[in-house]
Amino acid sequence: MRFLQQTLVAGCFLISTTVWAQKNDSLVVAAIVKEATEQSQLEVLAHQLTDGIGPRLVGTPQMKNAADWAIARYKEWGIDARVENWGEWRGWERGITHIDMVSPRVKSLEGMQLAWSPSTKGKTVTGETIILADQPDSISFQKWLPNVKGKFVLISMKQPTGRPDYNWQEWATPDSFEKMKKEREAQTAAWRQRISKTGLNAKALALAIENAGAAGIILSNWSSGFGVNKIFGANTTKIPTIDVALEDYGMLYRLTESGVKTVLNVRADSKELGTVPTFNTMAEIKGTEKPNEYVMLSAHFDSWDGGTGATDNATGTIVMMEAMRILKKVYPNPKRTILVGHWGSEEQGLNGSRAFVEDHPEIVANLQALFNQDNGTGRVANISGQGFLHAYDYLGRWLSKVPEEIRNEIETRFPGSPGGGGSDYASFVAVGAPGFSLSSKSWSYGSYTWHTNRDTYDKIVFDDVRKNAILTAILVYMACEEPEKTSREKAVLPVNPRTGKQGEWPAQRKAKRSGK
Repeated sequence: MRFLQQTLVAGCFLISTTVWAQKNDSLVVAAIVKEATEQSQLEVLAHQLTDGIGPRLVGTPQMKNAADWAIARYKEWGIDARVENWGEWRGWERGITHIDMVSPRVKSLEGMQLAWSPSTKGKTVTGETIILADQPDSISFQKWLPNVKGKFVLISMKQPTGRPDYNWQEWATPDSFEKMKKEREAQTAAWRQRISKTGLNAKALALAIENAGAAGIILSNWSSGFGVNKIFGANTTKIPTIDVALEDYGMLYRLTESGVKTVLNVRADSKELGTVPTFNTMAEIKGTEKPNEYVMLSAHFDSWDGGTGATDNATGTIVMMEAMRILKKVYPNPKRTILVGHWGSEEQGLNGSRAFVEDHPEIVANLQALFNQDNGTGRVANISGQGFLHAYDYLGRWLSKVPEEIRNEIETRFPGSPGGGGSDYASFVAVGAPGFSLSSKSWSYGSYTWHTNRDTYDKIVFDDVRKNAILTAILVYMACEEPEKTSREKAVLPVNPRTGKQGEWPAQRKAKRSGK
């Protein structure tokens, strides 16, 4: 009888504890939603980061300014924050770019120097344009190279249309659309062949043109949308490399191709700053019951600098900052330690997060879960289990606490496949730690904002970003409250149909700790 009484008491205690926990979860979730909805800081954070500080190319003063800004914001919210150095990079700062056609008529052109482009040393350089020649082989190309001396060399294909395909699909006849696509495919193949016959890769070609005495290199890396170009890094070391918008580039190409003398004035100001530190920006809310176990928020801080890095990845950055702010207010004493990593040099190969994984094995070994967001402004639409066999169990339970209007839009894939790259969660997955990507709806991310000159504040959709902050805060709260450590058991990966071999877990890759 006494045993039965003890059993009943224990059972009642367990039931009451479970009910209390569920009630407490509901209260915290409601508080998260209320704070995110009524006291959102997202618009202010985005404005300060993208409009005020601007793009955050690794090695630039703007990257350091962004870290100082983030640390100041965290401290205002009562959250400890710091910078962790992990390497060094070529220091460089963008200046003004002026590109003007002065013959056969006068027109200011839309364009900009690429990242790390050499400057024109405070001067305006004048030169005619010349198109990269179509030579039969590398020997003939070397013989042609002296023709570039003192000239601006056009090295990109002339696009047959500046209209994106969706615009053709809406308005063109099917025959006309197909004709354009075939012409474009033929031109693209011919241009690739033209480059191939030089015998040089992209970097070697740029240096060969530079060494032959060219005034500069002009290219146009169109991103398949109206007015959008992708802006990456220069390969030259002495002369400027300039990206010109498709519309103006096409005009230059056609004029030059038709034999019209076309002259440009180019001034490209930039500063070489020597070698500067590279770093991650970290913030922390210390755990109370299990301080040596960790739940992490993750987003890369750096960007390319064609625009202001708004959707790649200021949106991910402000989601994590807002989630941390909310959690500090409504859940100030988490059971586990909450860490956020704002990574540096993701764009050059996940270097900041890879360095963190190498430098902090004690955190990685005790990581409960990591949530990373890095593909634009859209609301989260997909979460994969990343190949962890039991991820469906804990992620499913955590997601069940998320408001229905957010949860119902999310497709889950369990156990999923482990990500080998793409964004910073992969740095953790590679060492068997549970890192998860909060993958967003597109909003034409690939064509219009990813690494482009149009990745700016006005492209942010704050209603979607707000939902992502709510989702992230709830997932982090639930991961902190989870009674047990999450399982790291890996699923057996399927056979690759191409190779016929068993799938393998991605290997850990080392961080590049010195660049450019």
